[in-house]
Amino acid sequence: MNKIDANEVVILEAVRTAFGRRGGALRNTRPDTLLATALEALVSRSGVQTSMVGDVLAGCVSQAGEQGGNIARQALLVAGFPESVPGVSMNRMCGSSQYALHAAAQAVGMQDLDFAIACGVESMSRVPMFLDMTLGQHDFAGFDNLHPDLLKRFAIPHQVESAELIADHWSLTRSQLDDYAVESHARAKAARDVGLHAEIVPLQGVDKEGNAITLDCDEGIRDVIDRTRMDAMAPVFRSAETGKVTAANASQMSDGAAAVLVGRYGAATGLGLKPKAKFLARVVVGSDPVMQLTGIIPATRQALLKAGLTINDLDWIEINEAFASVALAFEREFKPDAAIFNPWGGAIAHGHPLGGTGAGLMAKLLAGLRHVDGELGLQVMCIGHGMATATIVQRLD
Repeated sequence: MNKIDANEVVILEAVRTAFGRRGGALRNTRPDTLLATALEALVSRSGVQTSMVGDVLAGCVSQAGEQGGNIARQALLVAGFPESVPGVSMNRMCGSSQYALHAAAQAVGMQDLDFAIACGVESMSRVPMFLDMTLGQHDFAGFDNLHPDLLKRFAIPHQVESAELIADHWSLTRSQLDDYAVESHARAKAARDVGLHAEIVPLQGVDKEGNAITLDCDEGIRDVIDRTRMDAMAPVFRSAETGKVTAANASQMSDGAAAVLVGRYGAATGLGLKPKAKFLARVVVGSDPVMQLTGIIPATRQALLKAGLTINDLDWIEINEAFASVALAFEREFKPDAAIFNPWGGAIAHGHPLGGTGAGLMAKLLAGLRHVDGELGLQVMCIGHGMATATIVQRLD
């Protein structure tokens, strides 16, 4: 390992809660409680004192209801952090907490802070998607409230239609999308069954009858896929003749939170803390608002260029499976080794709690790199309205 400068930014710890299905085991858990749970586990595992944290940056997409009023600040206080620790909430849609990680790293890198926490949360059970855009409505209605001039210029569709356009552009069949979804569940089940997710923090939830349970693994993973039923599912928007995107080959709406501690190398090692990884590239890009989800391609190219790497140098790739067509388009473009591409499955199986997913995928990536004794990892996420975030890290532990 090359010598690290005392002011270099390193990742010290990363955790995530188990992800619950929308309306499932975490349906009664407030989002600020979810995030507080992740924050408490993060400082406990890392050994850093809460008073040393200079800022808490939280990604959250639907900032309304229980997720409104700056959930970062509320959750850190719920978690018992001193009142001297500030918090800020940010929304870059699905890339929110991955970008929070970038922003936290930048603050530490500029020596504004010695330590910062990047985190994210979404309770899609308790705060319906796009509640903040719809004045009390929810889910897909949010796209009806985009500015008319914006829609005249770009005719931005719902992301499901963008996923269909991606499938059309890369000549992906419905069968290929469904096959990918089946494999995501199979990989996620295999990882869960042998206890590979060292990053997961168990938390209390309830079963269907309302009895208390401990949720220590992702609730959305299906042990058995009924392929006949899957094949019979209707496309979300298009007709059966032209549509390929169904609920089965798209990410699950979920409840969950995650948190990542970053710090200045010299400050961390001076306290006896052991860094897990350092950053080689942090990228955010804009892309076509109509195709919308293809930003992962230029974002990955930029990240690899900044890091001086090729796709074949990587030991682990974690791409958010917003839709199977997005992941398969990435595969078509970069042709990565299938063994390192979402090795433990992805959001189709474990879920996608919007603002919490980015930090969660970083926690998962670091746990995966350690498990395979790998060194280099890429995380990349598509984002609504045409953006993407990408991060490349080098493992140090």
